[in-house]
Amino acid sequence: MRPLAVLAVLAFAAASGACGTRLAGASADPAERPPGVVRPAPGEPALPGLEVRPVVRAPEEWRSRLTPEQFRITRQKGTEVAFTGKYWNTHEAGTYRCVACGLPLFSSADKFDSGTGWPSYTRPLDPAYVSLLADGDHGMVRTEVVCARCAAHLGHVFDDGPSGGRRYCINSAALDFEASTGGP
Repeated sequence: MRPLAVLAVLAFAAASGACGTRLAGASADPAERPPGVVRPAPGEPALPGLEVRPVVRAPEEWRSRLTPEQFRITRQKGTEVAFTGKYWNTHEAGTYRCVACGLPLFSSADKFDSGTGWPSYTRPLDPAYVSLLADGDHGMVRTEVVCARCAAHLGHVFDDGPSGGRRYCINSAALDFEASTGGP
């Protein structure tokens, strides 16, 4: 799917509320929300001062910014082999960001060992920072997780997380890790 088509799908899903994200102008006065800004729906938590402005680049530019593996995962919906990604067994405190655009996506506080060989999280930092899309590839019905800013494929979400919650199963190659710099 072309990047603009992906953004159109994300915009439709966001405006309809299908992915838990609302686009600017979807439910508020356009003067209050600048065009193209993704913010959480009323009542959803948000990181203070962070707006998600769409990042659209041609495939050639993504290819020049990412390693071949990162490009294959994030732009071509690839999957890394289980137990091979650099973050599947990381236990350091910090934040996991989108490798393509830098948007903070997951916290180490929400990371858990799912036994699957991929980094797994119970939730994103903010629901507005990821979009959830129906994925029928490979003869399976799954829910794809993509970055709300740049539409990078991150992985999938399943309803088999701890205590009956969710498991965001994310490719290490789709993430950059930023270690915490002290504090509680």
